[in-house]
Amino acid sequence: MSSDPELFDKVVNLCKRRGFVFPSAEIYGGFRSTYDYGPVGAQMLRNVKDAWWRSMVQMRTDVVGLDAAILSPPQVWEASGHLQNFTDPLVDCKNCKNRFREDKLDDPNTCPNCGETGTFTEAKQFNLMFETQAGPVAGSGAQAFLRPETAQGMFTNFSNVLNTSRKKPPFGIAQVGKSFRNEITPQNFVFRTREFEQMEMEFFVPPADAQEWYEYWCKERFDWYLEHGIPEEKLRLRPHDADELSHYSSGTSDVEFAFPWGWDELEGIANRGDYDLRQHAEHSGEKLDYFDQANNERYTPHCIEPAAGATRTMMAFLMAAYDEDEVNDDTRTVLRLHHRIAPFKVAVLPLSKKEDLIPTSKEVLALVQPRYMSDYDETQAIGRRYRRQDELGTPLCITIDFDTLDDRAVTVRERDSMEQERVPIEGLVGYLSDRLD
Repeated sequence: MSSDPELFDKVVNLCKRRGFVFPSAEIYGGFRSTYDYGPVGAQMLRNVKDAWWRSMVQMRTDVVGLDAAILSPPQVWEASGHLQNFTDPLVDCKNCKNRFREDKLDDPNTCPNCGETGTFTEAKQFNLMFETQAGPVAGSGAQAFLRPETAQGMFTNFSNVLNTSRKKPPFGIAQVGKSFRNEITPQNFVFRTREFEQMEMEFFVPPADAQEWYEYWCKERFDWYLEHGIPEEKLRLRPHDADELSHYSSGTSDVEFAFPWGWDELEGIANRGDYDLRQHAEHSGEKLDYFDQANNERYTPHCIEPAAGATRTMMAFLMAAYDEDEVNDDTRTVLRLHHRIAPFKVAVLPLSKKEDLIPTSKEVLALVQPRYMSDYDETQAIGRRYRRQDELGTPLCITIDFDTLDDRAVTVRERDSMEQERVPIEGLVGYLSDRLD
């Protein structure tokens, strides 16, 4: 794996060159901290979310899915504490007019931009939520917020899900979706942006079992990153110190990745207690508890929350997969992505554009395309097309050559080893299934 100190710039350049990520509204000069996911990036981001959903919902019987609204009324955020507490301390430098988060300054008396000391204003609390108006008439009755997290929709729907899914604690509600935070200092490409996607699950458990489930989900989520291709030496599970914990949390741990700028969070796993359900029950007047008939006991479940960022997870996969090696005195760039994460699973490549090869190439494409996300490329020399697929992270390339017309076999090239194998077209789907399913 590469330990190149210039890794960050190389990955960012690759993202633009190969269609992973573009600056948003670039023809107008861009809009700070917003990005558009290109043809390849949109597919990779979808794969990250699908891999998470597969592990968290599809392969389990104790977790169900939800897709809650992005817009919500102030009452939700008053109950959750976001209206009062979801703030950052903000200071302005009176000399250079730049603005900073006070808690992120190395020296709270010295401006990191102009170097002057004693020029900061008094800290002001800045709420990170985006406020908007719902309906044609402005006023307090039309006030609404873009959600800063996906979690609250799962708490407010607790009774709905409990009654309709016929689950009982321990069980979870999972959701993938957009969240919005008016970050003061967005930074590091797509790592910290004002618009982002989260992959969150709220796992409701009997109070006495909360610590056991907290430890279970810490291990389960750490292992997920390993299983999808991030080397163990680039990951760590860091428990929060007591002074870092939220007031409702009895334990929180972060899965952190070794980014080029240092260790930073991919996912947080928190033991939130019964804080959220109690708050919403108190503010709404509705019961959000559970009656255990077997033990003749009524209780408010405690909640274990694994919350990951989809966009920053995609970035970590790109950073971990980026590699360079030497092939015939030439540098080859390759993304060694896990096949579930790779944008394309296979690429179908006719050896040339000659008309003799095209019908069989399209036949092979029609065979694999319904089963796997596939790329088709018939331009440029075959070596250049292999290099392009290496940069996209495509695990397998299928080449149709002139021998194919006689023996009905194709050449399958493996990305990481570059080894090639001749495979009959009739057995191709089974061959791919052994390697990709």
